[in-house]
Amino acid sequence: MSSLRSRKFTTALFSLFRSQQRPLAGVYKIQVVSLQEELDVPESLPKELRYALLKNAALKERIISVLENGKAIGVRTVQKTPELVLSAINNISQFSQHKTIVTWLPSLLMLQERPRILQSDYDRAAQQHIDLNREITNIIDHRLEFKKFMIIDDNHAGVTKDDNALVDGLNELITPIVLKHVVSRMTFDNADTRTAVAQTILKALLIIGPITQVLEHYTRGFGKIFAASMDDILSEVAELFALRGSGFRWKQLVHRMKILIPVFALASYGAFHVDTLIDEHRLALAGIVFGASAIALSLTTAVQSIRMYKQCIDALIKEKKLPPASPVHRWLMAIRQDFTNPARLGLFIGALLSPIAAMIVFVGFPFLVHNGWVLAVLGTAETLTAGLFVVIARRLNALRFQFALSRLLNHSGH
Repeated sequence: MSSLRSRKFTTALFSLFRSQQRPLAGVYKIQVVSLQEELDVPESLPKELRYALLKNAALKERIISVLENGKAIGVRTVQKTPELVLSAINNISQFSQHKTIVTWLPSLLMLQERPRILQSDYDRAAQQHIDLNREITNIIDHRLEFKKFMIIDDNHAGVTKDDNALVDGLNELITPIVLKHVVSRMTFDNADTRTAVAQTILKALLIIGPITQVLEHYTRGFGKIFAASMDDILSEVAELFALRGSGFRWKQLVHRMKILIPVFALASYGAFHVDTLIDEHRLALAGIVFGASAIALSLTTAVQSIRMYKQCIDALIKEKKLPPASPVHRWLMAIRQDFTNPARLGLFIGALLSPIAAMIVFVGFPFLVHNGWVLAVLGTAETLTAGLFVVIARRLNALRFQFALSRLLNHSGH
């Protein structure tokens, strides 16, 4: 019986690290207008259709004709970028654009402006049987597939040329605002895919609480070291996989470890002496030191990642794939690239708040300064904030297009 329980626990634990299967095609939903009466109640219509009719009111009669013939108008929304497109973005980024996305993808989607690719880039990609021109074509071909009108012919009456012309006209009207949505959708999904392993590893933080509780009960200082540092160690492993997923070589990643070792030692020293500050009743300082120790490694890791992207921007400018830019602008581009992953923004905000949160808890609730669960939460504050930002960003990304449409409709009085 105990053996069976052990196997179940092991299976549950390892399931935390098992990546979910990603769909090969885009996941989508469809909103349908099938009754003529719906056109008389604009508030009930999909916002995309309301916007199209606002731009061209004459289309209403043509839509009525479609509905009278037993057909329906559908609005299809792709909710996840197809894996084929994500693979194309990743290949172009790695083989020709020094792991960057924001320097070329928006221009390609909005203006069909192709990134500059050197012959050496083509040759390196060809060695891996990758055709970069075909990858660019794949992205362009899918850019208008994320949000489009369609005819639904459930009664098999047959789709006519007039029906197709109507759909083409409707799609053309919403193309300018759809492209903005596509840029956001593809950029977010690319970042989400690159950090899939990272997000899985972060689930292991569930074990920090109980272990910290045991260490705090039986030792002095080591529980706080574990609570402050284990999160950073796991986050660094996650960061390495995320950067590796962006195309950085292991040699580059190992090189960045040199500064992390002394930072880790300093953070551990600070966390170990938190108990001394508590015994001296310097609770505010103890909280600040614990919070700072908890974020030292992860914050250093984040800054290093921005520096690595700055080197990528420098390389793009050197190869004339980007126009000349001032040092400040180069750093801003590197930060923008790094922040395509919303977890990074969440980590920075969490890092700023962590010492303050720890100080408040230590001063306001001194009876909790040795509670393993509380220390685990405080020690992982920046990581929890990063995870929260990912969840929020995923929801906001899906709603952003609807918000933009709502603003346009409200400004027009519809």
